[in-house]
Amino acid sequence: MDTVRTDTTGPVPAPVTFDSRGVALAAHLRVPPGFDTAEGRRHPALVCVHPGNGVKEQTAGVYARHLAARGYVTLAFDASHQGASGGEPRHLEEPATRVEDIRSAVDFLTTLPFVDEERIGVLGVCAGGGYAVNAALTERRLRAVGTVVPVNIGRARRAGGSVAERLAKVGNRRTAEARGGAPSLTTWLPEDLGDPAEAGVTDVDLIEAVDYYLTPRGGHERSVNRLAHRSIASMLAFDAFHLVEELLTQPLQIVVGDRTGSFGSCREGRELFARARGPKDLLVVEGASHYDLYDRPEYVGRAVETLAAFYAKHL
Repeated sequence: MDTVRTDTTGPVPAPVTFDSRGVALAAHLRVPPGFDTAEGRRHPALVCVHPGNGVKEQTAGVYARHLAARGYVTLAFDASHQGASGGEPRHLEEPATRVEDIRSAVDFLTTLPFVDEERIGVLGVCAGGGYAVNAALTERRLRAVGTVVPVNIGRARRAGGSVAERLAKVGNRRTAEARGGAPSLTTWLPEDLGDPAEAGVTDVDLIEAVDYYLTPRGGHERSVNRLAHRSIASMLAFDAFHLVEELLTQPLQIVVGDRTGSFGSCREGRELFARARGPKDLLVVEGASHYDLYDRPEYVGRAVETLAAFYAKHL
């Protein structure tokens, strides 16, 4: 592991790797300002989970940096098959693997002598929020669960047209690959949306997704807007919030905006809040859209204040 550094502008990430089902995951580890291993002190820690189509340098890293500055060891990582992490086929978004990556991140944190294994939490953004909740259902080492604009990726995918037709296409493409064809890729987002007004596009989530991921605002060279087509089948069958009423016992903090589009994170956040049976809180940030809460300072600041107070209480 590289030496962990801090500077006056906030915690600087140390690049680290850890294993998840035999795949090497690339991660950024941050520690609080003034951190000194010689003290023998153990700190609370947070696993930070990126959205679908994301990498650790984007919104998961934004929250990891802010929360490290507030006293937490944070670990933001690229999912298996994505970003700088290993795994074939590339660009696979497989929910069970994403959830296992979170468990493996907890494994890694428990090996660090400066992390208090009794005070590990998780923070997930967008689909990462859904995966964080799903992991926490059976991962009791996660003592507190934070979500920002949580999305149940399975429900979102099932809302996109005929499930039967899409499953048939996935099967056909897998057959072609099995016979020696190149891996079939699709995109998360339209690559040339053009002028939304001229195209008749009014969905705030779609417009702002393109603005975040495909422009210098939030774009990153390893966030390439590619999705292995075979991912669609496993996403369609996934329900991030299945058994929440029975199995989610950890404290839960949900953050959403009140400007909602087709991704429905405000609606899903409210539903998750209603279904959870343990200690819980819902923050609705007025005036914020789904993607405002990815990086806009005035909205992220509100979210971070609430999350920091939540983790301070429960970790």
